[in-house]
Parts: sequence; structure tokens; C-alpha cells
Amino acid sequence: MNWYLEVLKKYAVFSGRARRKEYWMFALFHLIIVVVLAIVEGLVGSPDVLGILYTLAVVIPSIAVGIRRLHDTGRSGWWHLITFVPLIGAIVLIIFMVQSGTPGANQYGADPKETVA
Repeated sequence: MNWYLEVLKKYAVFSGRARRKEYWMFALFHLIIVVVLAIVEGLVGSPDVLGILYTLAVVIPSIAVGIRRLHDTGRSGWWHLITFVPLIGAIVLIIFMVQSGTPGANQYGADPKETVA
């Protein structure tokens, strides 16, 4: 949960780098929250208002952590736009996100694994 909250604390920080763990833990908790909201709204029988509001609230942190994750692999954040290519874009982005980060400092900042105590 701390990884999720860290991403929210860096709400619109597009510079720097994000470890794999930070990105994927955020993705996991985001998925859990979306599923729980969908179940609750399904049981209540209401439209998907809470899910939409939650998604709108975390769209900027989601993009920001994705860009920082790309920076960790040595890629520009502009690669995030590849998701607009149907199917293939999402697959390529997932491959980028699961790759190990560049060891040591790169043009986007210090290695986040070295700065974590």
C-alpha cells in the first residue's frame, strides 16, 4: 500500500525514475480498487459513478508513474503514447514496463534502487 500512496504523493511528477516495484504495486492496488468499486456498485445497482470518479482522480498519477517507469528503462516518456496503437502498442508498453531499469544514473536521474535505504 505504501507504493500506491507514494505514487499519489507524486501526483503530477513526470521527471525522475520509478522502480518496477513502484509501478506494478501501483497497478495492482489500482486494479483491486477498481474491482472492489465495480462489485460494490453492482450490488447496490447504481451506475458506475464511483469507478469513473476514481479513475479520473488517478489518471494523472497513472500517466506520471508510467512515464517515470519508462525513464527508468532509459526511454523517453513519449513512448507512453504508443498505447494509441491498438493492441500492439499496449503489448510493447507492457514489455517496456517489465524490463529491468538502467543500472546507475541515466539522463533522467539517479537509480532509484540505489537511493532507497
